[in-house]
Amino acid sequence: MLFFVVFFLIGIWPLFKENDYRLWSLIISIIFLILGLLNSKLLKPLNNLWIKFGEILGKIIAPIVMMIVFFIFLTPLSFLVKLFGKDLLKIKFIKKNSYWINRKKNIGTMKKQF
Repeated sequence: MLFFVVFFLIGIWPLFKENDYRLWSLIISIIFLILGLLNSKLLKPLNNLWIKFGEILGKIIAPIVMMIVFFIFLTPLSFLVKLFGKDLLKIKFIKKNSYWINRKKNIGTMKKQF
């Protein structure tokens, strides 16, 4: 169905610009529609190729998106936090006798832990 939609949109796209439609693309889209509705086993190799393409694309795009998120959002945020001297993770070294944090909540039993 995806190939039907893609080729159908390619076929009617020129109509939005007041041009003539693309007949070849509409014919291919109708063929994909008929094959998809009647016998989807014939489209299995195309589906496998499409999945492989998606996996390859995911291996390329995901690191790029993560890099963009890191350098555009997280890096400036960490500079701001350091600029204001915040210790959000409480990892600064403070000379104390103990780093023990007293609990305020009393746990009665181990039943109903969550």
